[in-house]
Amino acid sequence: MKRNVRALIVLLRWAYGQRERGDSQELSLFFEPFRRLCREVRSFCYDEYWENPTALEQNLQECVASYKPDIIFFTTYADQFRPEFLDALKTKCRTIAWFGDDQWRFDDYSRRYALHYSTCVTTDKWAVSKYRALGADVVLSQWAADLATRVQEPLPPDGDYMYDVSFLGSHNAVRDWFVRKLLAQGVKVNCFGHNWPNGSVPNERIAEQFHRTRVNLNLSNSIQQDIRFVLDKPRSFVNWIRNTKRVEQMKARNFEIPLAGGFELSHYAPSLEDYFDIGKEIAIFTSPEECALQIKYYLENALERYQMACRAHKRAVAEHTYLHRIAKILDYVCDKAQ
Repeated sequence: MKRNVRALIVLLRWAYGQRERGDSQELSLFFEPFRRLCREVRSFCYDEYWENPTALEQNLQECVASYKPDIIFFTTYADQFRPEFLDALKTKCRTIAWFGDDQWRFDDYSRRYALHYSTCVTTDKWAVSKYRALGADVVLSQWAADLATRVQEPLPPDGDYMYDVSFLGSHNAVRDWFVRKLLAQGVKVNCFGHNWPNGSVPNERIAEQFHRTRVNLNLSNSIQQDIRFVLDKPRSFVNWIRNTKRVEQMKARNFEIPLAGGFELSHYAPSLEDYFDIGKEIAIFTSPEECALQIKYYLENALERYQMACRAHKRAVAEHTYLHRIAKILDYVCDKAQ
């Protein structure tokens, strides 16, 4: 059901503001749900103003004056807007900010901007009390599956699979080390994404790969605390010292894999159990050894793997798309406005 709301979505047009990396995640994840749920919606992309904050604020102000939105939804992740500018905006309409990395960025980023928006959205349930302690209005949400994900029932055990084990995500030092550890235990992982030798999978084929992989890995994007990684090579030690991602967090992949009908074996992140029944819908690991053990188990026990994938798929369809997330946020904001 559409809400009688005129929304303006402020986001990046390109991934990380770089045209060569294709469409931004924010564009595909947030705009379509707002379009389906609101009476009217427009986007304002700030890539071209990256080095010109004065023009950015002026053009956004002009857009707000002419469009007259009821709400403005921000997906910023750096110091794009001055606090004073945000304060002025929220006197004109309700402003909402999506803070998706509070597990590791609350203290040095979100905390500084929280009070300059009407409402903050956090994906970290342990950050809710921190926002409230500041006096900020906050709603708990979570990453989810893209509405563009091709929704498919899981393949049966004798289905037409492409890979036994695969991973889709950007290359980094932690993931590289983890994949090498799995290989040493006899498990080959087909890796795809930015800076992997196989390259990236086109967006329109990602869901099909989840669907046709027997075991889809969701590898950590946080710093690996395993001493073997720290001592693996000098660069790993430097990475461990510098990296601020010390806490695991859920991301969209946790939901995209089951929505596409894939079986998910995920690195554990706190609160994952709030969204899936671990052991019955998805499987988790905390070390390369646990991961290798489970990969071998679920490859051998195809029926159990299939049944888990079916249960997770049903849950994802019913609860875990961005349409569900944005509907909850809009309901919260609309209720506050009454």
